[in-house]
Amino acid sequence: MIKFDLICENEHIFEASFDDSRSYEIQRKKKLIECPFCMSNKVTKSVMAPNVSSKSNKTNKIKKNQDKMFANYNKQMTKIKKEIEENFTYVGKKFPEEARKIHYGEKDEKPIYGEATEKESKELVEEGISLVKLPFETKEKSKKKN
Repeated sequence: MIKFDLICENEHIFEASFDDSRSYEIQRKKKLIECPFCMSNKVTKSVMAPNVSSKSNKTNKIKKNQDKMFANYNKQMTKIKKEIEENFTYVGKKFPEEARKIHYGEKDEKPIYGEATEKESKELVEEGISLVKLPFETKEKSKKKN
């Protein structure tokens, strides 16, 4: 395995490991390498200095990169949450029932979100109904807690 410092078009620096230089080149040409911060696939090798930095400097660099990555993740999740809350209809605990009605043509197709137990979710998937578990709490669920 060989480790490279890579840099994307937006100047984000990150590390990646490859079997060899040839593997890196093949993946880069096929645009299979993405920046973990901005998802750009315009990536090149960064100029690498000899690995003589202290452990604390490397730890600080890793921490800084992790902080950027988490900030980007949070920004994207906030954007997705806003999109869902503004453009989807909240159906609450009736989600399984409403999803089935839409799936089987009993209701017009429209984007919905709501609540379902693990069992209900599994049953929906088994019926061929696509769903995604949201990785955040919606404003409707937050209101119930208060």
